[in-house]
Amino acid sequence: MTIDLDALYTDLHRHPELSFQETRTAGIAAGHLRDLGLEVHENIGVTGVIGVLANGEGPVVWVRADMDALPVKEDTGLPYASTATGVDPDGETVPLMHACGHDMHVTAMIGAVERLVADREQWHGTLVVVIQPAEEYGQGARAMLDDGVLDRFPRPDVVLGQHVGPLPAGAIGLRPGPQMSASDGLHVVLHGRGGHGSRPDSTIDPIVMAAATIMRLQTVVSREVDPTEPAVVTVGSVHAGTKNNIIPAEATLDLSLRYPDDAARERVLAKVKRVIHAEAAASGAERDPEITTLHSLPATINDAAATARATAAFQAAFGEQAVVDTGLITGSEDVSWFARDAGVPLVFWFWGGIDPATFAAAARNGTIERDVPTNHSPFFAPVIHPTIEVGVGAMVAAAREFLA
Repeated sequence: MTIDLDALYTDLHRHPELSFQETRTAGIAAGHLRDLGLEVHENIGVTGVIGVLANGEGPVVWVRADMDALPVKEDTGLPYASTATGVDPDGETVPLMHACGHDMHVTAMIGAVERLVADREQWHGTLVVVIQPAEEYGQGARAMLDDGVLDRFPRPDVVLGQHVGPLPAGAIGLRPGPQMSASDGLHVVLHGRGGHGSRPDSTIDPIVMAAATIMRLQTVVSREVDPTEPAVVTVGSVHAGTKNNIIPAEATLDLSLRYPDDAARERVLAKVKRVIHAEAAASGAERDPEITTLHSLPATINDAAATARATAAFQAAFGEQAVVDTGLITGSEDVSWFARDAGVPLVFWFWGGIDPATFAAAARNGTIERDVPTNHSPFFAPVIHPTIEVGVGAMVAAAREFLA
């Protein structure tokens, strides 16, 4: 019986779940893997799933898909759009959407495993399927590793992963070396002295302190980083105050930092922290700012030799024109923790999910940024075809390349 991948995708899209809450999604993935004959283990790293297919002597290949959704209200207008809500870690009810395409990742993975099972006489080795939670928190891979996946299951000789993105459907993008940026998420508390809005002279205003800090942080990349070196400093969240005539006692900032490697991370982090402390001092703060790391992700670095093999496999499967170098992507991923901890090569690639005609028209008009929704947008939704077929085929081609 062939799995209806269209139905699987639209069902997962309608029922998104937040990080470490993906019980329904995990159960569906585990059920399909079990039906395909894999040895299945659930609740790894909270909600993760591992499926093992031993098929004789040969290499061990790990293939990974993530499954969590985002607190985004969907605005695609699709008939299978999500109307779901969930409760975030702060106890707030939030809208939910698969705005990053992880529903497509799971769907393509199940389709790929189905193909590999059907063709098992043509390859030998062990396939380990990793259905990972909480990529959006940057914590899911680490949680599975801390739960002992490298000791409890066959250790990999290579780790493979893929991500759907705003490329034309049919395209595959990868490159050797840095594929995605390292990143840190920082939570900053700026301490002032609260008081009445009519007496600002008796206070230390943390809102003004926050404003000055935000503006000064914009100069870190524009004035203190080599223009040839990609780096990003984003203040994504600002919170302070409850009423117009009250100067609050503190303000909070949430930052997202991106860099190509660990050396750049050290340089940018040092500059960011210097600015935060200096602006607090300039405002007369009586307490130092508190800076907490929310997550820290390594750069996603593709092994050169393994990437060359995967690239050749993709070109053979889809044609040379379908495979492109996307350059360094300033988004971040936690998939590389699996390869880093195991000490083995990683190959991670992107595949397109945008209608080719839509993409081509936007390219002609110079309106890609406006007309092609990116991951995390409330309008991001891959076209079902040929996105599913290419995602399945790419994972099969890469896995077969590394299986004997």
